[in-house]
Amino acid sequence: MSTTERRRGLFISFEGLDGSGKTTQIGLLAERLRAQGREVVIAVEPGGTRVGEQIRAILLDVNNHGLAPETELLLYFASRAQNVAEVIRPALERGAIVLADRFTDSTIAYQGYGRGLGEAVVRQLHLIACGDLFPDLTLLLDLEPEVGLARARGRGSVNRMDEQARDFYRKVREGYRELARVEPARFRVIDATASIEEVAQAVWKAVSPILSD
Repeated sequence: MSTTERRRGLFISFEGLDGSGKTTQIGLLAERLRAQGREVVIAVEPGGTRVGEQIRAILLDVNNHGLAPETELLLYFASRAQNVAEVIRPALERGAIVLADRFTDSTIAYQGYGRGLGEAVVRQLHLIACGDLFPDLTLLLDLEPEVGLARARGRGSVNRMDEQARDFYRKVREGYRELARVEPARFRVIDATASIEEVAQAVWKAVSPILSD
């Protein structure tokens, strides 16, 4: 039995550059859904589990400048595999709505496009780590890299990924936009430069049609 046949819940992922407002919008959507009496589980990447948080610390440590792209790729999937096994699959199987702050599309954009490792190797690792599990809906909060970087750095704490060159983030954004172009049925692209309220309205417009009664 495939994951799609077995699960009863709904899997929604939020994607975008750092500073695009994913965490804020996930919180607002979760609050709205819970007010309707729905069970909502938020899955954070990298992290979300005890093991995942340890991997997250390695990935984001500003002292780890020498982390090879291949090592980075494998660490992200190690965290994701644990998140899928421990958090995401069980939640979906009991009928919950899972809101993921990043999933494999992030790895395709960041490591596949940004690091130049290619999309094929990322998808091969996805099969090992996640099987046939993909989001039902992916919300891409899109904005210029310069805007995202300014927002991210304005938070006061800078991690290893915040220190990447602007050209890296331009490649990441191009990767995201290409994914959305190729899979229009799953992706909804939302202008992340709009106000928090306007983005939340756009998120709800995308999510509400796929909710079951």
